[in-house]
Amino acid sequence: MGLSAAQAFVREGARVVVVGRNPDSCATAESLLEGHGLAMSGDASDPKTATKAIDLCQNIFGGFDGLYHVAGGSGRRFGDGPLHELTLDGWNATLNLNLTSLMLSNQAAVRAFREQGLGGTILNMGSILSYSPSPKYFVTHAYAAAKSAVIGFTRSLAAYYATDDIRVNTLIPALVETPMAQRAVNDEEIQAFIKTKQPLDGGRISHPSDLDGAAVYFLSDQSRFTTGQILSVDGGWDVSEGQY
Repeated sequence: MGLSAAQAFVREGARVVVVGRNPDSCATAESLLEGHGLAMSGDASDPKTATKAIDLCQNIFGGFDGLYHVAGGSGRRFGDGPLHELTLDGWNATLNLNLTSLMLSNQAAVRAFREQGLGGTILNMGSILSYSPSPKYFVTHAYAAAKSAVIGFTRSLAAYYATDDIRVNTLIPALVETPMAQRAVNDEEIQAFIKTKQPLDGGRISHPSDLDGAAVYFLSDQSRFTTGQILSVDGGWDVSEGQY
């Protein structure tokens, strides 16, 4: 989702720095940006990563205007799941991956925006599971808690930093075809469920590019009077019952 958005930003004339954990993936991403962006490897839960990326943006491109925080993922492999099975390690790892990393990137961005004195925009990645659960197929309670916290964190920041002309919003996807979603993508029963749970466009799993238009809006001056908003791009998930 991050790479798809970065390519959309570049098409709109932006210069970008993308961050990923895998150096090989970073090299591939940089080649796809065709000279309009840089890629660096780093772990979003490391306090130095976001600061380093912002410094790189400022030094190479002459400024820093916006942050799109996409980093996160399922904590299932660490022990996330239904509460009666959730392990403490699973809880801590999932919150670190989805909430602490976001706090660190947002903190680095706000500090840079305030130092520059020109305002800026932050877009955080949430999840439809934060407020529209699906207990039969998607039951990771630490993940839901972390993504719910993203909404409260976003709105709190938006309120506090509005006088600095810093905008903070959250984008909410449902099931998107990403590496994290392969369990669901390869499950015929879940695929049948998604056909009625995300009924738009014939009923399907979202593509990363389905989120690009909203991301471009929030990262551009078109959203200059928009802050503290939570936008769902979910294929109709939240207004559809879904049939088992």
